This record gives sequence, structure tokens and C-alpha cells, in this order.
Amino acid sequence: MDKTRELETKPIGQLLWQYALPAVITQVVASIYNIVDRVFLGQYVSALAIAGLAITMPVMNIIHAFGSLVGVGASSRMSIVLGRKDIHWAENILGNSMLLTFFFGFLFVTCGYVFMDDILNLFGASEETIAYSREYMQIVLPGMFFTTVTFNLTGLMRASGYPIKSMCIMAGGAVLNIFLDALFIMVLGWGITGAAWATSISMFVMSIVAVFHFVAPHSFIRFKRHAWTPKLYIFRNVLLIGLSPFLMNFAASFVVALLNKQLLRYGNLLTVENGGDLAVGAYGLVNTYGSFLVMFILGMCQGMQPIAGYNYGASQNHRLKEVFLLTMKWTIIVGTIGAILALSIPQFILRAFTSDEILVNIGVPAMRYLNVMMPLIAFTITNSQFFQSIDKPWIAIVTSLSRQVLFLIPLMFLIPLVVIKLGGEGLTGVWITCTICDVLGALLAAILMISQIKVFRQGYIPTARKQYKEAGPKK
Repeated sequence: MDKTRELETKPIGQLLWQYALPAVITQVVASIYNIVDRVFLGQYVSALAIAGLAITMPVMNIIHAFGSLVGVGASSRMSIVLGRKDIHWAENILGNSMLLTFFFGFLFVTCGYVFMDDILNLFGASEETIAYSREYMQIVLPGMFFTTVTFNLTGLMRASGYPIKSMCIMAGGAVLNIFLDALFIMVLGWGITGAAWATSISMFVMSIVAVFHFVAPHSFIRFKRHAWTPKLYIFRNVLLIGLSPFLMNFAASFVVALLNKQLLRYGNLLTVENGGDLAVGAYGLVNTYGSFLVMFILGMCQGMQPIAGYNYGASQNHRLKEVFLLTMKWTIIVGTIGAILALSIPQFILRAFTSDEILVNIGVPAMRYLNVMMPLIAFTITNSQFFQSIDKPWIAIVTSLSRQVLFLIPLMFLIPLVVIKLGGEGLTGVWITCTICDVLGALLAAILMISQIKVFRQGYIPTARKQYKEAGPKK
């Protein structure tokens, strides 16, 4: 328990960086998998290969959604019960979260193979890109199962006091992925197949190392026989907390499908060959940069989560407020820096991924429109992640889904038509829609945050105690 007791005694500033830095590195390293694949494919294969890979990203995001459904829910719940000093129940959460991971892993791998072409067509594959997408997905699908195992276990490592070890596992996987990409694509010339094998092998190795941590004698939270008994109330509590990131990732995948369809529609109006496919590829590159920034922000929020969850369970509300405000400050700073870079050097960023000048020219306005509101995106994400960590899933769900579902879906059909009516390009209308929705999502997040101000008041007793008692007895 010495690993977690510092969560209610150590200065918040020191504690946040102790947990946030490894989590940031972990998230940034996780995003390297996609970045490295795009760089190697863009420089050594073709622009259409990048577009084909971009089509697979929403499919992979759905799989990540199931991973976050279990992983985030389990790690947040473990932080709260460790705040109650209950090791027995933390072990139950570990074992039951693995049972959920196995169930969802079998489900998405099976469905992915059975409905692969239908899924890829749904997410915007064309005759020119579907072969690349299919070739990649056939190899990487089993590897995605190992990714969900790794994300679940590394999140539980952070919650139980091992942020550095969690970071090292993810970093080691990324280094292995870079090495294998260079070997399979540059040396052996395997193309997109090489990218898929590099990713899958790296994911498998990470998962094995993560499992070893929870069977090692030195880990104070380990796999125990009693923990593998299915407990429906643990399933319920884990899934309820994890519902927010799950719905966010799940909705994001279908929003990307909608975006891809709109990009194909309006991109084909450009005076370039395969304009629609190139617009999809350009969005894939821009989204990679944006995802990198979001991963950085999420890493800081993940550093906040065990601190917030533990102190919420321990009724240390003054520390809860302090860690929330400090995290908000730094995530907005990161978002501001990311926006400035996207506005000032978009060509430089895009040319790191591809030497295709048409792809770069299409991507420059997208880079600016999609990242100019990154400080507001950081504000929205931090709010959602905070309420998720203190067991207020419905606030987190509304905050995270507002931009993607409530605003983006209807406006994506309306605003491009308005822009065309005013004499502009429909493709520009697609980019503008994303900017407007970032502003609207942040406004709603601010309103919801104000409505929950009682959480930060000294003396307020969190509902976590009541919900914890419903989960089972302390042993």
C-alpha cells in the first residue's frame, strides 16, 4: 500500500508530474504506432496506401473503444477502492477486467473477419483503396486483441502505483514497432503488409510483458484465484465508468466514416485525379497530428485520474480541486502550443509524412481548421476525464459525445452546402464544420462543469462511498 498511500499525502504538483509524465509518454508512444506506419508508407509506398490505412483507423478505434470500456473503467474503479484501502477488491477488479477483455476480444476479432469488406466500405473505402485496407486489417486484427489486454493492464499498473513500469512497456513496444517497420518495409519491401506485421508483433510482445507484472511476487496487486470468479456487480461498475470513453471512441469511428464519405463526395469535385481518395488521405495525416496532441493531453489526464479517484474515495476534496485545476492548466498550454504549430508550419508537418505535393496542398487548410481550437479541445477532454475518474459517468458521457454526435453529425451535412452556396468549396465546408463543433463542445463542457461545482467544496462527501458499499463487502 505504500505505492498508493502517497496519493493522499504527497504535494499535488509533485504527484501529478510523477504520474502524468509516464502516462504522457505512454500515450505519445501509443500514437507512434500510427505515425510510424504512415511515415513509412508515405515515404516508401504511395499516397493511396496512406488513404487505405486511413480507412482502417476508425475500425481500429472501435476496437480501442472496447479496450477503453474495460481498461479505463477498471483503472478508475481500482483507484477508488484503493482509496478505501481494499486490496482484496482491487484484485477482484483485476481478474474480472481480464474476463471482460477476453470476451470483447473474441467478439471483435470474429466480427472483424466475418464482415471485413462491409465494414471497410462503410468507413469510406473505394475501389482504389480497399485492397490496401483489407491487406492491413487481415493481419492486424489479432494484434488488436493484444492491444486491449495491454491497455487494460498498463492502466491498472498506473492505478496501483507503477506509472514508470507502465510507460516502459509501451515505450518498448513502440521502439520494437519502429525497428520492425524499417525491416519489413524498407529492407524487405513488404509494403502495407510489413506495417501490419510490425504493429501486430509489437502488440503481442507488450501484452506478454504486462501479464508478467501481475504474476510477479513483488506486485502487491496480483492475479489471485478468487479474482477470476465472475462478479456481475464488478462488471456493472467497470462498464459504467468505462462507458464514457467507449462511447466517445465508438462515436468517433462513425464520425470518421461520415467525414470520409463527405471527403470523397466533395474531394471528387477537385480538379485532381483521385481527389476524393486524396482528401481522405490528407485527413488521415491531419488526424494523426491531432491525435498525437490529444494523446499528449489524455496522458496528462490519465496521470490525474488515479490521484483524483483515490482522493475522491478518501473524501480529500481540497486535493481533488487542486489536481483538477493544475491538470486543466497544463492541458490547455499543450493545446495552445499544438494549435500554434498547426497554424504556422502546416506544410512542414505534412511533409514529414509524405512527399506528395497534392496531398500536402489538400492537407494545409485542414491542418489549420482542425487544430485551431485545440485549447478548447483540451478543456473539453480534461473535464470529461475528470468526471469519469470520480465515478460520474453520465457527466463524462455527455461532455465527450456532445461534439461528435450532438453537433458534428447534423452540421456536417449543413455547413458544406452553405459554404458552396456562398461560393466556396465543399471540402472547405467540411473543415470549417469541425472548428465550429469544437467551440460548441467546449461551451457545453463548461456548463456541465459549473453544474457540478459542489464536487470541489471542502466537506462535501462523495457518493463513491455509497456506490462502493453496493459493490460488495470489504475484506
